[in-house]
Amino acid sequence: MSTSGFKQTPRPVTLEGHGVRLVPLAPEHAAGLRAAAADGALWNLRVTSVPEPDQTEAYIAQALRGRDDGHMLPFAVTDAAGGALLGTTRYHDIVPAVARLEIGYTWYGRSHQRTHVNTACKLLLLEHAFESLGAAVVGWRTDNYNHASQRAIERLGAHRDGVIRHHAPRRDGTVRDTVMYSLLAGEWPEVRAHLLYQLRRPRA
Repeated sequence: MSTSGFKQTPRPVTLEGHGVRLVPLAPEHAAGLRAAAADGALWNLRVTSVPEPDQTEAYIAQALRGRDDGHMLPFAVTDAAGGALLGTTRYHDIVPAVARLEIGYTWYGRSHQRTHVNTACKLLLLEHAFESLGAAVVGWRTDNYNHASQRAIERLGAHRDGVIRHHAPRRDGTVRDTVMYSLLAGEWPEVRAHLLYQLRRPRA
């Protein structure tokens, strides 16, 4: 993979802080991912990428093919203290020529949703993208009907770039519109301060 736009080539790495540890996704995470997805039967949600239990190994294999092809870096999200697997996330659509990558394929067991976990993961991923890799822009994309995901991305301070209509198939055979977001390197310091505030403030 060319490093033309990045300061360094994006490679598998462990990121840790704020109670979570992101480790490179591997085949041995299959059982933990199945358990996380079962926390809420998340594969029944039509607007997410959560695999059905018998598709977990294939889901991991697809992510690792993306890693080997140079356009993805998938992570298992674990609890830093106990090591329990909470969910998964990844960098994807990595484009070295313009120092761009996106964050997506993100999901957590239901009991870890609406907790500090997503904020902590996004802080770690954005810090690594902007400060270690030297990304010029980080993007997100989500289903036009995934309103919870849109709200979460907007709470980060990302800019809504627009909607690509009739863009990608859903698991039920329908075709989604895709909502696109981005964050530029110059906007990162303010977003970083906001995420740190969110992690430090008392939770109701």
